[in-house]
Amino acid sequence: MTDTQASAVQENGNGADQSAQPGIRIIAQFIRDLSFENPRAPESLRAGAEQPQIDMGVEMNARGRNDGLFEVDLKLTARAERDGETVFQVELVYGGLFQIQGVPEADLEPVLLIECPRFLFPFARRVIADLTTEGGFPPFLLDPIDFAGVYTARRAQMEGPAAGEA
Repeated sequence: MTDTQASAVQENGNGADQSAQPGIRIIAQFIRDLSFENPRAPESLRAGAEQPQIDMGVEMNARGRNDGLFEVDLKLTARAERDGETVFQVELVYGGLFQIQGVPEADLEPVLLIECPRFLFPFARRVIADLTTEGGFPPFLLDPIDFAGVYTARRAQMEGPAAGEA
């Protein structure tokens, strides 16, 4: 085998060049910001209390960096209320550093705001479950999130006023 053939095989194991293949690589994951409030403890932890009403919020943000990488933030908020009083409130901004290659410029935004948050979500979900458990509550397990739906709704909301002016 020649040196050229050997290097091609090393790139992806089957001899094909990966540079033409679209790819997402996670360089790092991290908690950017984390807040948990349990303002009525220990009263809020009493057994037999009715289930609280929980309001959820989801935001995704992405930005390019000078080194060609992308930072993506997934912000998850949850506020639990019982009888009009806050039981607990949690806010997590979970970030990731991504390398994205082989994706056309027109498709970059959906990749950053749909696919990258999909990679981050299971880890952010675990952080929230662990945090609520440490706060004295049963683990709060977030349901799976349809990031494509969130992205589409956000785009429609941003384009709505502009479309109304036309």
